[in-house]
Amino acid sequence: MDLESKYGLIPSERISILEKVGLFVYILSKAQSNRDAQERFQHSGETVSRIFKEVLDAMDGLSRDILRPRDPEFKEIPSQIVDDTRYMPHFKVIIYVIIAEEDQFRYRGRKGTPTLNVMAACDFDLLFTYVLTGWEGSAHDSRIFLDTLGNPSLNFPKPPPGKYYLVDKGYPEREGYLTPYHKIRYHQSEFRGAIPRGPREIFNRAHSSLRSCIERSFGILKARWKILRSMPKYSLQDQNRIVCACFALHNYIRLSKVPDPGFKIIDDDPTFIPPEVSMDVECGSTQEVQRVSTNEMTKIREEITTSLMRSRRRRRRSS
Repeated sequence: MDLESKYGLIPSERISILEKVGLFVYILSKAQSNRDAQERFQHSGETVSRIFKEVLDAMDGLSRDILRPRDPEFKEIPSQIVDDTRYMPHFKVIIYVIIAEEDQFRYRGRKGTPTLNVMAACDFDLLFTYVLTGWEGSAHDSRIFLDTLGNPSLNFPKPPPGKYYLVDKGYPEREGYLTPYHKIRYHQSEFRGAIPRGPREIFNRAHSSLRSCIERSFGILKARWKILRSMPKYSLQDQNRIVCACFALHNYIRLSKVPDPGFKIIDDDPTFIPPEVSMDVECGSTQEVQRVSTNEMTKIREEITTSLMRSRRRRRRSS
């Protein structure tokens, strides 16, 4: 088991590694209290707290190692783009999707005020490649985004020249981060039963469809780890660590290739969005940000739009 062999988790005289991890996963997946865990595992409250802390300490190491890009130099085009004519070759320069959420994870402190916000990026295999926690719940997502990009100590995996993240309209436009067209229909729900009208709507629908991997990833995450919806009153530092542990376990399960009901639903239906996250809900802030266009990103967006339109015309001629 990796937590034992790589990250220092050790069995005790009476409690095995398997039981320790089982207790930890039980608390995260069920959002159970110390008292509930005492009853389930027949240990004292002190023992439950100690075991939880031991596993959480080990999870810190796993989180550092597993929440990062598998292709750190961004050399490969994701297979989900290469193998799908809706996106290839139009979006071949896209690497990951990024999101900063003020609604996805909102925990309450002792006075009942929002205390924690999360920014995350994921790839098209539904693996999280970056997670940042610790912002106050009232922080605007664009502020989190810009601070993260501008702070080298946060180690955000920035895109190399010629590669781009997909981001939603709640973000300021920056080189390397491709937003949709502003004030144009965007979310998949807006296109149900309606054909996109014009080049910009065609681009926005494709952008939204490709970016839906972040909603699917968050949906699986939140469905599996109930503690993310009902965080007990741990210290703020431990809340941050618990959130990262949930993301890390998400990646670990995905990479293990073990049959998993949550991922199976997603893999069987690429359009399925778990009920925990609805495409009807804006990801990122619904507040508008000041639009500062960059010549490069405007050019990239227009080039992709032109490519999509050419492909559409070719399909019409051949039909």
